[in-house]
Amino acid sequence: MNNKKKFTRQYAMRDLGVLMLSASATLLAPTILAQSSSEQMEEVVAIGIRHSLEAAADAKRDDARVVDAVVAEDIGKLPDNNIAEALQRVTGVSINRDFGVGSEVSIRGLPQNRVEVNGRSTLGDGRNGVNFQDFPADFLSKVEVIKSPTPEMIEGALGGTISLVTARPLDLNAPLASISVQGEYADKADNWAPIISSSVGDSWDLGEAGTFGAMASLSYQDRTLRRDESLVQLQVGPVDFNNDGTIDAADNAKNTPSGNYVYGREHTYNPRTEERERTAFNVSFQWAPASEQGQFYLDLNATERSGSQGTFSLLHVGGTPVATPGVTYEDGNGQLQNFTYDSIQPLQTAGSSFRNTEAYSHAFGGEWNFTDKLTVSGEYSTAESDSYTPFSEFRFRGTDRALEGDGHADENKWLIPVRFVNSNSGAPVVDFADGYVFTDQQNQAFRRYEDTRTYIVNQEDALRFDLEYAEPFGLEWLSAVKTGVRVTSREYEQNQYQFRITNIFKNLTDADGNPDIIWMEDIAAQFPNAITEYDFSGDGFEHTGMSGAYDLAKVTGYDVGLLQNQQATFDIVKQLLAGTNMQVDGSLSDNLEYQEGAYSAIGEDTSAMYLQANLDFGNVRAVVGGRYVSTDLETSAYQSVDGVYEKVSADTSYNDFLPSLNVTWDVTEDTLMRFAAAKVMRRADFSELSPAYAFRDAYIAASRGNPELEPYRATQYDISAEHYWDGNMVSATLFYKDVASFTERTYECENLPEIVGTLTNTSDFDKICLWQANGIQYANASTPTSAMGILTDRVTNGEDGKVQGLELGYQQAFDFLPGRWSGLGISANYTYADSTTPDGVPMVDISKNTFNTQLYYEYEGFGIRLAYTFRDRFLDEAETKRVLPLGELVEGAGSDDPTLGNDYREDLAQLDLSASYDVTEDITVIANVTNLTAEPTINTGTNGTAFQIMENDRRFVMGVRAKF
Repeated sequence: MNNKKKFTRQYAMRDLGVLMLSASATLLAPTILAQSSSEQMEEVVAIGIRHSLEAAADAKRDDARVVDAVVAEDIGKLPDNNIAEALQRVTGVSINRDFGVGSEVSIRGLPQNRVEVNGRSTLGDGRNGVNFQDFPADFLSKVEVIKSPTPEMIEGALGGTISLVTARPLDLNAPLASISVQGEYADKADNWAPIISSSVGDSWDLGEAGTFGAMASLSYQDRTLRRDESLVQLQVGPVDFNNDGTIDAADNAKNTPSGNYVYGREHTYNPRTEERERTAFNVSFQWAPASEQGQFYLDLNATERSGSQGTFSLLHVGGTPVATPGVTYEDGNGQLQNFTYDSIQPLQTAGSSFRNTEAYSHAFGGEWNFTDKLTVSGEYSTAESDSYTPFSEFRFRGTDRALEGDGHADENKWLIPVRFVNSNSGAPVVDFADGYVFTDQQNQAFRRYEDTRTYIVNQEDALRFDLEYAEPFGLEWLSAVKTGVRVTSREYEQNQYQFRITNIFKNLTDADGNPDIIWMEDIAAQFPNAITEYDFSGDGFEHTGMSGAYDLAKVTGYDVGLLQNQQATFDIVKQLLAGTNMQVDGSLSDNLEYQEGAYSAIGEDTSAMYLQANLDFGNVRAVVGGRYVSTDLETSAYQSVDGVYEKVSADTSYNDFLPSLNVTWDVTEDTLMRFAAAKVMRRADFSELSPAYAFRDAYIAASRGNPELEPYRATQYDISAEHYWDGNMVSATLFYKDVASFTERTYECENLPEIVGTLTNTSDFDKICLWQANGIQYANASTPTSAMGILTDRVTNGEDGKVQGLELGYQQAFDFLPGRWSGLGISANYTYADSTTPDGVPMVDISKNTFNTQLYYEYEGFGIRLAYTFRDRFLDEAETKRVLPLGELVEGAGSDDPTLGNDYREDLAQLDLSASYDVTEDITVIANVTNLTAEPTINTGTNGTAFQIMENDRRFVMGVRAKF
């Protein structure tokens, strides 16, 4: 059994990188020497920020579709060269971040988009395509955001298509050699990291044999990032506010419709440090015959991403809010503040998890002009993404050692009073009566160890042929007719292996059969390097601050670095349990068990054909036609029948006809209007299709997919007006999308005794459902384990939704100003998006207002840009466990309030700064700051009460670029 994924291309890619960097240096050296001695005057060409913005405006103007673009020079000058962070400057685009790094893109509020490179598929773990953290921007010559499709475009985008375009060698007019060496400093992680990229390329005239070109690019990045996260679970209910021993009308909250209070529980601190290493290469070969009748190409692209994450999860559970008259108060959101829990139990977990990925996207294709009117093109492409995610946890549970010593038979919880005051901007007050309780080794009992490995393989082969005939039948107004076919075969599979030993503190007995407990200090004595002290009081929430005492900020726990060494940690657990009733025999690989419930396999075959006409009536041009798509799905998973798993499969098929129309009217030479209409579809994601279980142990809950899901379908319309002058632009676009078959979640309590029996927190009765109950009901202290179930949510096709809005764009270079002031310029855009669903809840991930602006200055080799992006509050998830009892009415769980569990992300704003100076014509020094003002990410319940606050690094980059 291959229990640990090995990335076999890693060393080959690094060797390629060394060769490429050497080649770059060899090519650059004579050029630099020649430059120093040459006095020949050369043509001055506009470059830099202004040039890239002008090129983006030209790309938008010349396209037949509603499209926006960012050119490579623009991406190369953005902080961290991240594609998602580059695209956030585009009208109608908003992004989400992971550890402060752009990772997900929404187009007009819809995250169900297609990401392709050179018109072919890119793959990640899901349907969207490659993760933008995995793909370097250095390889790209242009990125397009296409909002109105044409029939020849590949289906699968609900919001839009993000087209990544790489440079091709036959486009070079001279040999290319470039290199960029940068250092990035992340302030919370306190770490410097290298970012290196290089490209070499040339083309050769072979006479009668034609022209041949080759280009190769390498990108390497190694970084460490830090994120602090504060979490609470928001509960809803009555509270004895005046502390008179009776809850009556006098105790009602004044600022909620129901009179119930909102209060935080299970206060949690998660400090996370993540190490990421990424190596990627792109190689392109191209040949054109001397007759210039066509061209052929071979594109090879691969990325390898590896790393690790170390985290602690420190939290407490249990207790009932106790108010102190004159001290406890209700804030404007109806939240109880400055109260105490008389008896909570501390829990802690050392954890490690990271998605390691190998991905590639290769293609061979070409086109041939059989006549001056007939062009035939074809391409075979193959793409694959293999990911391996190791997940490890080492848990302790607060247990009263004194009570255990007295021989108490019950679970002897270590109970401590705590005072709590929530904050909507930084870390809250979490003030334990006994101070930093998580540094106590005597009352922390070894609770559980888990090692889970998840493997996902996502692979697609595609074959397409296209035919274009210019001016058929001699009709001048019919400039071209296009038709083509595309067939694909997709295979997706998820497998999981796990070793987990749990309830150690409850069920452990020694060799004589006597109850036993392994205390943290016992582990420290036997394995001195396994237990480590961590102090986050100095740098935890260093940007947003702590509201007061924060006794979660110090911990003594299992070393997270050692936890990432899975074999070493297993050996420690094996020795700790030797001679007990939980003794572990054999090696780690012997004990990893295959998880049938996590298995899923999806086979998907598609076939598509289209017919497209390009019309030209002078001032009016149009692209009209339709695309017919057939989809066949086969899903496989294991189904539990009385605890025994059986493999089952299901087949689904559906067909879609997707007509589209794009019309462009040249009102004047510099002003145009567009109209676009189309039907689009997007297949459900693999996690939504798979009936495999995804368990969330901390919440005693699970999720499942549904193989019978219909795709998302939408009818959309665009009307835009655009005006261009001297490389400047102003535009306005109205858009409307009528989206059918959005998914919604339904809940059932499922009888899964083999899972309930392994849980370590079955005493948290308010989280455990009763599988025999009428409706969703929860357990109590007298409920037998046999009646306990797992609350499982399943996705189904829900109601329709609508998205409509307005996009405004403006960019201008102020070159009419005198002297040095002529280097000023601005680019700005604003998007208004309004979404509705039948139940009155907005769609997920749609901000009503999004605003981006870039102010720049370029003059005599010096350039500086200040970029600001803002999106206002939006629905992050429709149902989040941490706020599940909370809705607008604050009535609590079980009410009919459709906003129960709505999780909102508050306003997001970020300020980035970049600067550059041309030392010579070919050498530029750069400096960037990302997240200049260190803005936090805050999530709230429907009433505006914060339950999650995340703080990320500010990232500082300094480096040099050379290009010849």
